[in-house]
Amino acid sequence: MKLIFEISKPGRSAADLPASDVPSVDMEKIIGSRYLRDELDLPEVAEIDLVRHYTNLSRRNFGVDLGFYPLGSCTMKYNPKVNENAAALTGFTGLHPYADEESAQGNFQLIFEMQKYLCAIFGMEEFTLQPAAGAHGELTGVMMIKKYFEKKGQKRRIILIPDTAHGTNPASSALCGFEIMELKSNSDGGVDIEHLESLMTEEVAALMLTNPNTLGLFERNIEKVAAIVHGKGGLLYGDGANANAFLGKTRPGDLGFDVIQLNLHKTFSTPHGGGGPGSGPVGVSRALVDFLPIPRIVKTGERYQWSQKFPDSIGRVRAFYGNFNVVVRAYTYIRSLGAEGLKHATEMAVLNANYIKEKLKPYFDLPYDRVCMHECVFSGNRQVVENGVHTTDIAKRLIDYGYHPPTIYFPLIVPEAIMIEPTETESRETLDTFCDAMMAIAREAKENPGTVKNAPVTTPVARLDEVLAARKPDVCWKR
Repeated sequence: MKLIFEISKPGRSAADLPASDVPSVDMEKIIGSRYLRDELDLPEVAEIDLVRHYTNLSRRNFGVDLGFYPLGSCTMKYNPKVNENAAALTGFTGLHPYADEESAQGNFQLIFEMQKYLCAIFGMEEFTLQPAAGAHGELTGVMMIKKYFEKKGQKRRIILIPDTAHGTNPASSALCGFEIMELKSNSDGGVDIEHLESLMTEEVAALMLTNPNTLGLFERNIEKVAAIVHGKGGLLYGDGANANAFLGKTRPGDLGFDVIQLNLHKTFSTPHGGGGPGSGPVGVSRALVDFLPIPRIVKTGERYQWSQKFPDSIGRVRAFYGNFNVVVRAYTYIRSLGAEGLKHATEMAVLNANYIKEKLKPYFDLPYDRVCMHECVFSGNRQVVENGVHTTDIAKRLIDYGYHPPTIYFPLIVPEAIMIEPTETESRETLDTFCDAMMAIAREAKENPGTVKNAPVTTPVARLDEVLAARKPDVCWKR
């Protein structure tokens, strides 16, 4: 396919502007010639060529509406179109962010009810919907933890981060001035209790724990972990990126978590990963309610209004009140499914992940062979040792079979990691054909490794030199 510059022809245009009906102005006299360019290097194409060019480009894209998107630890599940229809209602899209409170009562009600739903689902005292995405929610949560200890007059300087954590956990902690200490995993894929006990002192502000963790495994000793952290006066922070694994089955607040950040755009189905904005609500236990961001919505009688009257708040963390239309989609998703529907979604997500785990176990190494939750983590180490085929080769070969590759090389404690999350939305037929492709690649790696090492071969662009592309990207086309 040619670049749009290559189909450009002088004099062609996709627009036909009428003659100006206002007096002309000499811009050089107004702003000076140094701000004006004589020529812009823009393509000149007819409207039909423009439409066809970008339509053909769009057909080369991949999304969850086209096929299976098994990104582990990311929950790229199908977004029901009723969510989009609700979010597109003019009462939501047409309301100005600075509209007066009286004009926004319906929107306020939705936000207020959404916070209450999340409190009920996750067992927390209060929620804020302000943060723009998961990592922003993490930052908000850690800011509240810091203010909590400042209010108590304690200068705690350390946050513990497990070796299976998302990379944003240490980043969010460091941004708030905390020192990071890594917490080891045990042979079962959970927290090493002895290591936790050795690290947990009165200088530790919190343990940031993803549960289930990025190995797709539920923390079997969660109550003991919470007791150790609380025993030294620390707080237990929950990274809720993997909440798709326990909706309706257990609540973090009941397990001892003091703070949890969510990803509405993952667990509650909004297009993301380039397809739309995120939302990272943060829920807190009673001890941290006073530190939530402002303004907060309060209900007096049947009216809703903003309130700034929370002197211990960490302040505003986002313009307006977060990404409202993402909240609308999540609200629609929760109301559509109801309590039993959310529970069933989790059960299917866990069932699907274990189905894939059992089918692919004979073909790829499985470092932690126990019942997983919403995702399973394999290792391509066997293929590396036997035939020099790496996980990145397997992922690129999967493109030739029509699938978006899963997450690879994460979590870091698994060599040559292959992390697969099917979500609840995929059918058994989809899972079977995906597993068939993975099995075929495993056989190719053994019988014809060159085929896998040179993949992909069916894409418009052949295999790229990733190191060169990262270090010396060529993003400009020159005539």
